[in-house]
Amino acid sequence: MGHFETGCRVIGSSRSLPVRPRNYLLQVCGEALPPALQMGTSRPAEKGLSNLQTPYLTLSPRQNPQLVTSFLRTVGSGLRSEVEADPLSLSPCPQYSHFPVRCSTMPGGRWVPTVKWLGCWPVVTHRPGSQRTSHMQSFLFLQLWMGSHPRGDAKILDNRISQKTLGQWISENQDCLGSKVKDTFNGKLPFLFKVLSVETALSIQAHPDKELAEKLHLQAPQHYPDANHKPEMAIALTSFQGLCGFRPIEEIVMFLTKVPELRFLIGDNAAAQLKGSMSSDSQAAASALQSCFSHLMRSEKNVVVEQLSLLVKRISQQAAAGNNMEDICGELLLQLHQQYPGDIGCFAIYFLNLLTLKPGEAMFLEANVPHAYLKGDCVECMACSDNTVRAGLTPKFIDVPTLCEMLSYIPSKDRLFLPTRSQEDPYLSVYDPPVPDFTVMKMEVPGSNTEYKVLAVDSASILLVVQGRVTASSPTAQKPIPLQRGGVLFIGANESVSLKLTVPEDLLMFRACCLL
Repeated sequence: MGHFETGCRVIGSSRSLPVRPRNYLLQVCGEALPPALQMGTSRPAEKGLSNLQTPYLTLSPRQNPQLVTSFLRTVGSGLRSEVEADPLSLSPCPQYSHFPVRCSTMPGGRWVPTVKWLGCWPVVTHRPGSQRTSHMQSFLFLQLWMGSHPRGDAKILDNRISQKTLGQWISENQDCLGSKVKDTFNGKLPFLFKVLSVETALSIQAHPDKELAEKLHLQAPQHYPDANHKPEMAIALTSFQGLCGFRPIEEIVMFLTKVPELRFLIGDNAAAQLKGSMSSDSQAAASALQSCFSHLMRSEKNVVVEQLSLLVKRISQQAAAGNNMEDICGELLLQLHQQYPGDIGCFAIYFLNLLTLKPGEAMFLEANVPHAYLKGDCVECMACSDNTVRAGLTPKFIDVPTLCEMLSYIPSKDRLFLPTRSQEDPYLSVYDPPVPDFTVMKMEVPGSNTEYKVLAVDSASILLVVQGRVTASSPTAQKPIPLQRGGVLFIGANESVSLKLTVPEDLLMFRACCLL
């Protein structure tokens, strides 16, 4: 697919800039980790890291070369206070309206570096002088954050602007949000836009509703950093595998029959109750499902390790003998156990729906729906929150009692979320979930077109270019802005943007906004 050029521009109007008050462009300028910070990866991506002379650093791709990444600064768990990367020397931007900023991209796992826009390669860092372990190297997933959440707010580096972050800029330029968005969400950007690249499974998790989020934030702000809910939607960029919502009861009962190690952990009484609920009403089925899942997740660690070892040995032996073990998700079970040995989350595959999304397909995760992302690349949009309740497949803080209590125990097979085609724009598909915080638009423009008009909406929006090359122009921009793979525009409310295709290549873009 070729590499992914990175960058970010911001379009809109401003009352507070010291120059050109009705025109601004905030440009992302890369910033590399200093040579002192050792980088680790299970793939040969370290060559050249000891002699960084440029903010642009190409890493080896996971499978297909896709993106060019630029390391910015270290943030997050384990590195926030211990290591802080100094920015590289950046030459002054020639236009007064161009300003370098830092933006956050965070791999999950124990050690967290920041990487520039769309660096969808798995990387792992460790503290200088610390021992790197294969367990640490196994955490291979990356999150690109596009928004103004305090944990991933874009940093404005140019000292000619008084505001230092995008969030600060928005707070002093409220009109860019749109009148309805500004009033409804108290002057805050209500959504967080991400790109995820997953090679190692992300945790078994769910996100709280607003009432529970407020309670958790008061009780444990170190684990639940804000008081907002976090409904979210994932749209596949590649083949994307995930777990989402509870399977139909009959499927779980079938696994309890075929996987005796699972039944041992749950117990005969809870298993019998679940089987009996198949002929009961939905409330009885939900109660039986909660009992079964809670028994599993609260199992003693040593018992889990023992039973999981027995299951892994049985599947491995059967597979070596040429037997197909897909009826009990054998390949996936072995994969998860290799990534998270002895983890209770490995058994969750027998309770949760396994989905494989094709590019463009989506799943929507409302509050209290259990899920896990297993493998692939996606764009993700959510309410502006970082609240996650975890219970497995993670080295992070887990909260099993809260998760088991909060979950929505409603079995459902169909978890695909379908977009609707726009009546006004034949190239536009709209993913409009049943929450007010965000909507995502997908634009697929044939390369035979020479120009494309981005519809003005009464909301601030973030536009991501996934494929193609264009120049963007706007009434508030002094000159056209070149964009290619990885280019990002923050567009103020009611701003119209015209894109001119500069090469005869199909254009693929995603846009996050808030349509009230």
